Amino acid sequence: MKRELSMLVHQAEFTVDLGESGYLIGFTEHDDYPDEMPYGWRCGPAGTSSAVVLPTTDTGPLQLTIQIHDTQPAPEAGSEWEPAEEISLLAEADSIQLAILDPGDVSDAWPEDEPPLQPVSTPDRWVRMRLYCHADNPEPGIGDHGERHLIQLWPAPAAAPVHPALSEEDLRARSEYAAHTTGPTEEYTIELPLQD
Repeated sequence: MKRELSMLVHQAEFTVDLGESGYLIGFTEHDDYPDEMPYGWRCGPAGTSSAVVLPTTDTGPLQLTIQIHDTQPAPEAGSEWEPAEEISLLAEADSIQLAILDPGDVSDAWPEDEPPLQPVSTPDRWVRMRLYCHADNPEPGIGDHGERHLIQLWPAPAAAPVHPALSEEDLRARSEYAAHTTGPTEEYTIELPLQD
């Protein structure tokens, strides 16, 4: 059986200034941190319509390329990329949304000079996302690590994700994050001096 060749429909390339906790990408507006973080993976679901991506770079520039294909593209050749990960997203919105996660803040990051990218989706609006990552300096840290990501999106029915196996340390970090986000909110009282 002959495999249908994928056609690149749209592409956007730009630099993103990252916060400490990565970024959110998908098909819904982002106004809060996700309930779960995909420690041990590069990306994971932040609801049915978006993904959270954990880069190597902590507070620094990231070269981001987003491609829209009409069908599943062939895997990227060569060894410049880490192994790809994939998840399925429901295209609730008509264009791709991008947000940066800073401590206590989620901010819109789509460049004003870049027109919105619209996915090609299936009748039930499912889209497959494939993420490739590369960093010249693979040790996590602040500053320019020569990091770039390639995100490929194409119409496809929802399917099981593709990720590496999780370690005990990854599972522990996930559990600690979940406990932190579901715990009671601490209240702070500040006493200000009276002014005449």
